[in-house]
Amino acid sequence: MSEKKLHEDQKYIDGLLQNNSFIIEAIYDKFAPKVINYIKQNSGDSDQAQDIIQDTLITIYNQASEKKLELTCPFDAYFFLLCKRKWLNVLKKTSNKEVTIKEEVLYKGDDAQDLAFETDVFGEKQALFTEMFNKLGTACKDLLTATFKIKSMEEVAESLGVTYAYARKKKSLCIGKLTELVQASPKFNLLNN
Repeated sequence: MSEKKLHEDQKYIDGLLQNNSFIIEAIYDKFAPKVINYIKQNSGDSDQAQDIIQDTLITIYNQASEKKLELTCPFDAYFFLLCKRKWLNVLKKTSNKEVTIKEEVLYKGDDAQDLAFETDVFGEKQALFTEMFNKLGTACKDLLTATFKIKSMEEVAESLGVTYAYARKKKSLCIGKLTELVQASPKFNLLNN
């Protein structure tokens, strides 16, 4: 099986990761107008479109930094599909009526569909993790936050003013509790199927 070739539009992903203002401005100039137009034609306004674009860029950034996202399709197709999915989710959440979408822009590229789906699921998993993390007690949140930032458990224990043994045991208990909360959520099964 041949490996998929990296698309030349990977420069947009790399630019986001490097917080390159020229690339970010190019994304807004080149790709945002299509998204804004689409959302306006489908029960939205410019402010909502800007929110969707911002949320999508954050999701892409997070996936690129955590999962080393490699683009194998045009950025335009990938970005538009992600924005479209996020907008459809907003419409579904805010409306009990059936949603009718004007489908003028469709992409047949499997790579764009696959990448958009993967990034969308990644974003939802990240949101679930954050939601459950926020349900933890203060001590657990402080300890886990410290372990995300500091690599050494000795340094974590020292920064929190606890013993190394206590920090290790508490970390294990907190991760167990967080895992339990995530797995008990109805969203967990939906995201893993």
